[in-house]
Amino acid sequence: MAAAAGAAAFAGSMPAQGSNGTSGSRCMPGSGSITDVKGLRVGHYTDTRRPTGCTVIIAEAGATGGVDVRGAAPGTRETDLLNPVNMVEKVHAIVLAGGSAFGLDAATGVMRYLEEKKIGFDVGVAHVPIVPSAILFDLGVGDASIRPDAAAGYQACKSASTDASEEGNVGAGAGATVGKLYGPQRAMKGGLGSASLTVAGVTVGAIVAVNAVGDVLDPNTGRILAGARTADGKQLLDTRAAILAGDLPRAMRAGTATTIGVVATDATLTKAQAQKIAGMAHDGLARSINPIHTMLDGDTIFALGTGTSGKPGNVMLLGVMAAEAMAIAVQRAILAARAVEGFPAAVDYIA
Repeated sequence: MAAAAGAAAFAGSMPAQGSNGTSGSRCMPGSGSITDVKGLRVGHYTDTRRPTGCTVIIAEAGATGGVDVRGAAPGTRETDLLNPVNMVEKVHAIVLAGGSAFGLDAATGVMRYLEEKKIGFDVGVAHVPIVPSAILFDLGVGDASIRPDAAAGYQACKSASTDASEEGNVGAGAGATVGKLYGPQRAMKGGLGSASLTVAGVTVGAIVAVNAVGDVLDPNTGRILAGARTADGKQLLDTRAAILAGDLPRAMRAGTATTIGVVATDATLTKAQAQKIAGMAHDGLARSINPIHTMLDGDTIFALGTGTSGKPGNVMLLGVMAAEAMAIAVQRAILAARAVEGFPAAVDYIA
């Protein structure tokens, strides 16, 4: 396989940042990583042949799962079983991948890795790993015939650790771009970001691959960090303002974007609580991406509860924390991203 796992395999990823908030950029907000939630490991596969890859969040002991899909063009796998009325209570990994629908194959490799370790739902004759997944569209960045596959998912598992996640051009964020309403020639580089918060002895973490049609904003100031550029490419356009002024492209291709992510907590959750927290986490996307949840996006957020803190889940608290962590993670993803051919990065425009 002509590629390598991990952030080092593709130029432009940022070093992992720990709970002290250190990183390679002075303007990076927030701190922490989803791996601050005990019971989780994160691994990445980043292809060396073109910008694409996958990210796996592993919960070997199982975690209660939920999901909320808001975009109109989603690509998902095993999301129906997360419905609170359905039987299976625990999931063993979540996969986020590039490659559009082809990238769903990465989950097969994750299942193989977990099955080899006898991790999964015990059906008597086998252990069946429960591995929901979601994908984003990055086929327009480089050779579209190169996509994450089962081998990529397996390699991501082999690289998984409890260390703080790398950010930027890594894993599912390797080929992510943003600001695409007016075509790829006016878009910018997206990426992968992570963050965490601890309140009252409970930790919530988020990880997200930002690949939006819309612009990415600083959620505190509303300043556009990355997004659609003016026709000459020299300035940021402000997609929201352009749409409200009636400036819509004549042709818009559905499914060419999508922001996907996971929020997780060490509190104990029911499936219904996990589903609600996943929904509240979308507020973090709405604060940091505009427009969001469009007809061209398949925005999907999973929620996991590991229960390792032993504390019961307070959905009011956890939902607010999840939205905050997600908004910070989106911002970190954009500020950690680095330019690839044809797609400048936020750091190229920020003075």
